[in-house]
Amino acid sequence: MSYTVTQESFDSLATYWAKPTHSLPWNIIFVLPAWLEVWWQAFGTGAELNLAAVREGGEIIGLAPLKVEGKTASFVGSADVCDYLDFIIAPGQEADFFNVLLDDLKGQGINRLDLRPVRPDSMVLTNLVDIIKKRGGEVLCQPEDVSFEMDLPVTWEDYLESLTTKQRHEVRRKLRRLLEVGKIDYRCFKAGEGLNDFMSTFLKLFTLSREDKADFMTPQMESFFRSLAEAMAGIGLLSTGVLELDTRPVAMILGFDYNDCMYLYNSAFDPQYQALSVGLLSKVLCIKASIEEGKKRFDFLKGDETYKHHLGGREVPIYGCQITI
Repeated sequence: MSYTVTQESFDSLATYWAKPTHSLPWNIIFVLPAWLEVWWQAFGTGAELNLAAVREGGEIIGLAPLKVEGKTASFVGSADVCDYLDFIIAPGQEADFFNVLLDDLKGQGINRLDLRPVRPDSMVLTNLVDIIKKRGGEVLCQPEDVSFEMDLPVTWEDYLESLTTKQRHEVRRKLRRLLEVGKIDYRCFKAGEGLNDFMSTFLKLFTLSREDKADFMTPQMESFFRSLAEAMAGIGLLSTGVLELDTRPVAMILGFDYNDCMYLYNSAFDPQYQALSVGLLSKVLCIKASIEEGKKRFDFLKGDETYKHHLGGREVPIYGCQITI
């Protein structure tokens, strides 16, 4: 069977994802075409886009969303806003995909891959590393960060019982304390209705909640966040939450709902209410809502914040790989 490599567009990738005629597992939300396109439009300046599809007899067996700078190829995306990245490959086609892709990249004069961030179960670590070594290349993969996730039980009570005695007591105590202060409401939004107002309030609280977050939220980053929320709402994956105290928004969640998993992408709170633990409780109530919606997994995403340990998160190391091909 003959193999070919074709250059795709974000539109063609979106078509493959929306109407899958191939057995491609789009398991990672950060490699969805809508996400990649928003990132490219915001941060792609200075790199060459290389959206490669490897085909076997015309049938796509895998996709490599890459950008090229000089003789180095890396994933479209960046670790500051994409928690983990990977290739998209049909099961059982990994060896053929990588060997054809690597030959094509070498033919373009590309001799180095800078692949980050990747999970331990990524195609990079489970397949590409061994293939590179067999081909005589060099690999250096090192842990660079950690992510946290957890499997969700069937009921909220089961979740509380899964916590340590101390943390279960703390969650219940903080919830009771907040309820004693005023009327509490946690509302989830799954569509884009009122999105502009939501994002304006979210970004305001985001910059107020911590100094490092204020520094992070540059005008360019704000534009990215707004465009990303709009794009994900457009494909039905946006999932936001607002914790209100007496109708006043005091904490907010920006997340995504994909493949029975809730991705906690970012959060914000009003520092005037920090003593009431509204930031933490917005996450607790987001977990509760996810359980009630029947979600199977909750992904806290990157970062070693203490609350992720306390709320039941399981640590997942995140790696960066430098590869000479």
